[in-house]
Amino acid sequence: MAVGERRINGHLLAKLIGARARERPYYLGIGRAVSGLVLDGRVPTHTRLPAERDLALALRVSRNTVTAAYTWLRENGYLDSRQGAGSWTVLPDSGGGSPLFAPESEHIDLALAAPPAVEGLAEAARLAVSQLSAHVGGQGYAALGLPELRHAMARRYVERGLPTSPDQIFVTNGAQQAVAMLMEMLVDPGDPVLVESPTYPHPLATARSLGARLRTVGVAPGGWEMEYALDAFRQWRPRAAYLIPDFHNPTGALMDDAERAAVVAEARRTGTSLVVDESVAELAIDAGDQPAPMAVHDTDGRVFTVGAATKLLWGGLRIGWIRSTPAMVSRLRLLRQRLDLASPVVEQLIVTRLLADVTRVRAERSRQLRRNRDTLTAALREHLPDWRFTTPGGGLVLWARMPHPVATALAAAAERYGVRPAPGPVFGTEGTLEHYVRLSFTQPPEILRDAVRRLADAYTDTVTRPAPQPRDLYV
Repeated sequence: MAVGERRINGHLLAKLIGARARERPYYLGIGRAVSGLVLDGRVPTHTRLPAERDLALALRVSRNTVTAAYTWLRENGYLDSRQGAGSWTVLPDSGGGSPLFAPESEHIDLALAAPPAVEGLAEAARLAVSQLSAHVGGQGYAALGLPELRHAMARRYVERGLPTSPDQIFVTNGAQQAVAMLMEMLVDPGDPVLVESPTYPHPLATARSLGARLRTVGVAPGGWEMEYALDAFRQWRPRAAYLIPDFHNPTGALMDDAERAAVVAEARRTGTSLVVDESVAELAIDAGDQPAPMAVHDTDGRVFTVGAATKLLWGGLRIGWIRSTPAMVSRLRLLRQRLDLASPVVEQLIVTRLLADVTRVRAERSRQLRRNRDTLTAALREHLPDWRFTTPGGGLVLWARMPHPVATALAAAAERYGVRPAPGPVFGTEGTLEHYVRLSFTQPPEILRDAVRRLADAYTDTVTRPAPQPRDLYV
């Protein structure tokens, strides 16, 4: 990445700094606010900061105050400067790693966001097997997906306010395969790809493997700073963007209808394809109208919507899908021939059965998740009262901010206490987010209460006697 390639103007940075600019001493409040924005991934590294005079004018403070703030940032490793070239954000040296996820049977796993099977899955499987005789006469390869499943998925989009026909649906083996296929189809080596920070990590690995240049835009627990996000499209003109607008993983934020329309309009102006991950869009917990799919605002086929059965129905049902134009579905079919031939027939039949009962399934899942989420938040307030979080209105995870930037060390210490959180840096691109952990609430209440008690003990151990860096990766 070229140094200083991304710029942020004084107005936008002042807006992100907010009330911290009034903390005394002023220079320290500004410096700490900017360092926090960098650590949280809301201002990417290698972003050129505004000239001291411009930021001082936007914050309504003296230029000397901004000069002192920039000096503090440089001394603490968050800013690099070059005579005549300006100043840009960097990170202090860190030994943190970049773990991924895997289930761990010997611990209470708060890192894996996978719910148990919904009621009725076993019966749906029995009925699916009884339907198998209608399919065994053929070869069993439906490259686009079983027709009955594609009809069910299209019907569900229509119910959510998005006109869709079955020939716009392409069935995959889970959402991860769907995103990987789209990235391979849309991105060439050297292309800029816009991703959120924090974000779900597996698409980052896919984009890197394709030689893409990652560009980030921050997402706070309260949502997207839209002026800053739209500015990222204008500055970088990315070839593709990977976004999670529905109960964002990991922050839980929900993008509203006006924001979705603004993003699609800006993508149209910059020629950007949008890969929109709706894996948890059906997992609303709190009452209220949910925004329509982002593709409602699409007029030229640039929005590729990814869905999955794994989060709503069961992690063992590795069925996902892509909603796009019929022409793009045909291109995906050709691409698939290099990866596999089709998705499993029985699993597709099971998902078709359960989608026919989606109203009941959603209500059941919402009740479970509300109970679990409320248990988790109550336990955090009791045992870790200095942690801060926004209670998510849906999804499977909670994003918690700790007073100390010890996420990687906490994850290592928590293993010794028999609990497994997901450390914040997993969801960043450059070692940021050490103030954060992601906690899933898919476990029953009694297990969640025990997990938080263990996590509190591990946190006390971490901040009083920092743990060593972990030896193993999460996969």
